[in-house]
Amino acid sequence: MNRQQMEQVFSAITETRLLVVGDLILDKYIWGKTSRISPEAPVQVVEVERDELRLGGAGNVVNNLLSFGCQVAVASVVGADEDGQKLLNLLTQRGIDIGGIQQSSQRTTSRKSRVLASHQQMLRIDRESTGAISSEEQAALLEYVKLQLPQVGAVLLSDYLKGVLAPELLQQIIGLCRQAKIPVIVDPKGEDFSRYRGATLLTPNRREAEVATGIVIDNDAALLQAGANLLNAQQLDALVLTRSEAGLSLFAADGSVEHLPTEAREVFDVSGAGDTVVAIIGAALAVGASLSDAASLANLAAGIVVGKLGTSTVTASEILVESARRNRRPEGKILPRDELAILLDSQRTAGKKIVFTNGCFDLLHAGHVKYLQQARNLGDLLVLGLNSDDSIRRLKGPKRPLLDESERAQILAALDCIDYLTIFDEDTPLELLQIVRPDILVKGGDYLPDEVVGKELVESYGGRVELIQFVDGKSTTNIIDKILSMYRDE
Repeated sequence: MNRQQMEQVFSAITETRLLVVGDLILDKYIWGKTSRISPEAPVQVVEVERDELRLGGAGNVVNNLLSFGCQVAVASVVGADEDGQKLLNLLTQRGIDIGGIQQSSQRTTSRKSRVLASHQQMLRIDRESTGAISSEEQAALLEYVKLQLPQVGAVLLSDYLKGVLAPELLQQIIGLCRQAKIPVIVDPKGEDFSRYRGATLLTPNRREAEVATGIVIDNDAALLQAGANLLNAQQLDALVLTRSEAGLSLFAADGSVEHLPTEAREVFDVSGAGDTVVAIIGAALAVGASLSDAASLANLAAGIVVGKLGTSTVTASEILVESARRNRRPEGKILPRDELAILLDSQRTAGKKIVFTNGCFDLLHAGHVKYLQQARNLGDLLVLGLNSDDSIRRLKGPKRPLLDESERAQILAALDCIDYLTIFDEDTPLELLQIVRPDILVKGGDYLPDEVVGKELVESYGGRVELIQFVDGKSTTNIIDKILSMYRDE
């Protein structure tokens, strides 16, 4: 699947509407730091710095769909309690119509509270109801689904075994979708997958598939057997079996199997990765993408989201950049500043040290390359702000640049030491620095520290400025003078 095809899918997704039915969960994150052991018990003491509420469970599926630009409807049952109201408020803030969500005084809204320190989860506390919702509540949900079906491109069933997706309700919804020829994609749980029989596609992870089939998936033969068993027993059109760091496998009803490997990357948190997979597959199928293309997008998205802490989302821009990175396409590094800001937020959350430098880089030479390599070595990733053609003319006169901004960007993006690049048109990079917020701001050694634009900004939040000496005699001006002297007579 090439970039143009991906862009076509993501463009179509913004025009479609999807229905999410399932268990809404309130995710609470308590962020802090730990540096000592409690004198009361052999446990770490976490000093709380902030806390945050997020949509979890089916709510995280909703969040992922929204991050792709989809229109979303939601059907669920939550408690008539404080957490239930907080959950509804979060949905309303995201612009979601909560008309399909019932509140029950007989239920406790599911809440998962996670304590995180040093970029890892220390503890999780769950509070929930797991009993099946009443027959009256099931009937009301089914009526809401019937009303929504003519308006949606796909139905996503997010089952966390909290009681909303009772077996009878599941079969009724799947039957309605089959009759309407609407894809129904299920993120399954539990030992009995017969409750999902007849769905278009299931997205179990390896452990869930092992529990459902009784097969230990420890080799390729076991993987194929488990996938085929689930596909045939539950009368599915397809099965996407996610295998963590090993990628995912797509099993189709015609007997074909496609394995999509992922790339080794730092995994911070796998919570919510299944939500991302079911969201992107559902959205892609809703706009007519093939099973293979939908699975490819899901594989890219899952590889991104596990590098983030907590139940997180992935954007179309991140998927496009990740695809380009895996295929080693330099253009994937060249980003408008709004997309760059989104990507850097996730990198910053993952604890990455961001280095920034800027310049014209007209006629790239060895001095430039050495400078950029040294800058990259100061942190985990290097962001380059490249002066636009207009800004260079204002700085250096009407005869510069020699190479236009598009050509300069392509050449620079081909360097391994540059992770991301964006073009800026202002006379200074100050506005860009406010977006990038680097840990380290790098400039050439011909500057004095107090002359560096953005020094006060970077130091205000704990960053620093580094000066790197240029290679003597290496400059674009010297190259121009040499060419003129050698070819002047001609």
